[in-house]
Amino acid sequence: MREAVACGIGSVGGLGYAPFAPGTVTSFAALLPFAVIPGFASSPFLFAGILLLFIPGLWAASVMEEIYGEDPSQVTVDELLGQWISLALLPQEPLVLLLGFALFRFFDIVKPEPVDSAQRLPGGWGVMVDDILAGVYANLSARLILFVLSYVSVSFAL
Repeated sequence: MREAVACGIGSVGGLGYAPFAPGTVTSFAALLPFAVIPGFASSPFLFAGILLLFIPGLWAASVMEEIYGEDPSQVTVDELLGQWISLALLPQEPLVLLLGFALFRFFDIVKPEPVDSAQRLPGGWGVMVDDILAGVYANLSARLILFVLSYVSVSFAL
């Protein structure tokens, strides 16, 4: 029972068992509430969801490491949370969602410091924290890009 619950949470209801790129599949699925729920990016539900999923995700990642080994690809709750963080408080426009998606996947794959170091934390901490940091990097990068583009579009309008 413990393993089944952990696998359900850790794999985000089975998305982590996708046959190809389960992290990308889950990251893409994480865009759904942003695409269909107006105001989700700034809603208390987003922030409550991030906080409420972190602890069970941490536990599930630890249990799934016992089953599948270190940082198993089946654990994708970290991608869900990282993707949500990457889009928090950003405009819910299709191009911004795609930008946040691309930036999160980039930072999750490339793992610049301290993302890479966080991955080496013990147990579920390493699984979860590196994606949280990748989400923060993606969010800040998206903000910078949107800021620069706002000035570029203004200069073209003049």
